[in-house]
Amino acid sequence: MKKFSTTLFVLLLLMPMQCVLAAGGGKLMYMDVDISDRTSLQRGARTFVNYCMGCHSAAYMRYNRIGDDLGIEESILQTNLMFGTEKSGDTMTIAMQKEEAVKFFGTAAPDLSVIARSRGADWLYTYFMTFYRDDSRPFGVNNLVFKDVAMPNVLWKLQGMQKAVYRTVQQEDGTNHEVIDHLELETPGSMDSKQYKKTVTDLVNFLVYVGEPAQIKRKKTGPVVILYLLVLLVIVYMLKKEYWKDIH
Repeated sequence: MKKFSTTLFVLLLLMPMQCVLAAGGGKLMYMDVDISDRTSLQRGARTFVNYCMGCHSAAYMRYNRIGDDLGIEESILQTNLMFGTEKSGDTMTIAMQKEEAVKFFGTAAPDLSVIARSRGADWLYTYFMTFYRDDSRPFGVNNLVFKDVAMPNVLWKLQGMQKAVYRTVQQEDGTNHEVIDHLELETPGSMDSKQYKKTVTDLVNFLVYVGEPAQIKRKKTGPVVILYLLVLLVIVYMLKKEYWKDIH
């Protein structure tokens, strides 16, 4: 029984995050993360600074780290990503205090430094893609994977406004219940569907990078280390054969 419980516990730990999160808000969209694409990360950084940092910080990240990792010169960094009195060595904090956020939104806006590690790239991609108009909410929008979200849709001018299309399902007790079948674009934005998906992909790519900046170097170093170990294995095996041949 103890062995079975241990095995079950390990299986639960290995369960994909997407399955757990999907249970709370429907099926997730898949996003192909590519943090080796510097151009995508640069665009994502621009979107993050312009649309997210009004309320959300990334306090574990420094501006100059972004510049070094993404190949952005300090002059460009200061002109396009730093709009206040920050210095390049400062962390990506914001002026809004938690008390103000609670007053404006009803809850403090979370720091996004490790949001991609917490939620997962697919969840974030689906989140940015599935805001829809809901006049019952304080900011007039809701979200498929984050029901009754307190955040406004900051990207609505790019995507446009979506509306929910409902369908009727019958419950086990015979009563009918309205559920969201899909979302339709109600008011066009400044981007078409393809452009908006690319923008969201860039933004999520950047958030994945921010969650673990060292992974860029780690993923470059990994294949070299594996190759070194394979070569070392061959050399060690040949030495082993040479050492033991006289003994046999």
